[in-house]
Amino acid sequence: MKPFMGPDFLLNNETAKVLYHGSAAKEPIFDYHCHLIPAQIAENKKFPNLTEIWLGGDHYKWRAMRSVGIEEQLITGDADPYDKYLAWAKTMPQLLGNPLYHWSHLELQRYFGITEPLNEQSAQSIWDRTLELLASDDMAVSNIFKRFNVHAVGTTDDPADDLSMHEAINGGTAPIGKIGTQVMPSFRPDKALLCQNDGFVEYIAKLGKAADMTIGSVADVCSALDKRLAFFVSRGCKASDHGIAMVPYTVAKESEVETIFQKAIAGKRLTAGEIDAYQTRVLLHLGRSYATHHVVMQLHMNAIRNLNGPGMRTLGPDTGYDASHDLPMAERLAGFLGALEEDHALPKTVLYTLNPKDYYVMGTVMGAFQGKGIPGKVQLGSGWWFCDHKDGMADQMKILGNLGSLPRFIGMLTDSRSFLSYPRHEYFRRILCNLLGTWAEEGEIPNDPVLLDTVVRDISFRNAKDYFA
Repeated sequence: MKPFMGPDFLLNNETAKVLYHGSAAKEPIFDYHCHLIPAQIAENKKFPNLTEIWLGGDHYKWRAMRSVGIEEQLITGDADPYDKYLAWAKTMPQLLGNPLYHWSHLELQRYFGITEPLNEQSAQSIWDRTLELLASDDMAVSNIFKRFNVHAVGTTDDPADDLSMHEAINGGTAPIGKIGTQVMPSFRPDKALLCQNDGFVEYIAKLGKAADMTIGSVADVCSALDKRLAFFVSRGCKASDHGIAMVPYTVAKESEVETIFQKAIAGKRLTAGEIDAYQTRVLLHLGRSYATHHVVMQLHMNAIRNLNGPGMRTLGPDTGYDASHDLPMAERLAGFLGALEEDHALPKTVLYTLNPKDYYVMGTVMGAFQGKGIPGKVQLGSGWWFCDHKDGMADQMKILGNLGSLPRFIGMLTDSRSFLSYPRHEYFRRILCNLLGTWAEEGEIPNDPVLLDTVVRDISFRNAKDYFA
């Protein structure tokens, strides 16, 4: 019997063990999409306790705590930090089979050297031991990056952001000083596309101010976004990101889209078709701009958000009230990518879905748009959000192998708000090595050490480094 999450955790054959310990574990981390706060990086933040670094802003854990009956005051309320942590410790034994159970224990092991399971009985001892370590310089952001060999992180930033924190970090003038980790802003223009949302009018004014122009038309929106994208690129931006229920694809005349925009600016209600036509116009323009600037386009699709009205009104978005959507995507995705390809303006693109039913659609549609001498130009993104567990990661890689080129895969990302999340890369790499090791030992692929070492190192780090170059 293996020990609980021991050295060969998730590695179920000898080839897998060799691949992980000899190849994957040695590669740096290229965390190309996360939600770390640049100001916390700049200040080289240290966190006072596990509650702040572990539970603050983590709606994955909040959702789990609600599922086992924890009161909201102990989740997002103003309860004492230790009481919130203790509520999480009580939750843990009820999460067997949940990736949070694995992630949390990997984090205790890798950051604090704690190998015992977290539960109500061990909670006080673990809290006390982590307090001392969190107070040390070893747990400052710069040393976390160094310890986990983090080559680069891509934060998620609004086009109206002045990127002053990124300038200070990368210029070495922030308190964090000069670091070996590249901190890249990513262009997230969702608010400029969501014309149906409250606050759209105010946001357009904010975007105009950031671009030093007055926005009075759809063409102005696109011009302002272009100006801000050029600014982002000058500050090291390598990727955009879009959180959309589905890729828009309703092509309308310019005059019709202009009428829709004016209705939105006037605060009038828009139809679903009007919203889609406006979003299609702007997102196609952005796709062309990404191609011009060699910026990767990331599309996160099929999430249905803010399902719990009272919860949303009390706590706001990104607090644990979202789910997987089941919208159809084949025609719309194909039409959108095809329109960019017609203009020879399809950028490198990463397709993510919150519903694994989409993998065969995405994997086959993207195969029609590969080429131009770019390895893996269009990527099937790693298992995302509700899919980034052991089964979800393995399934995504198996389907990519069935439909495309697994060795060109750009691998894992944390998509996290926490500096404790880097062991998720280890988790992914163990699953990758076990998958390849199983295939090799069952004679499905050659048990060629050089070939397998190359594939593991490429997927773990090198493919992403080259893709976002």
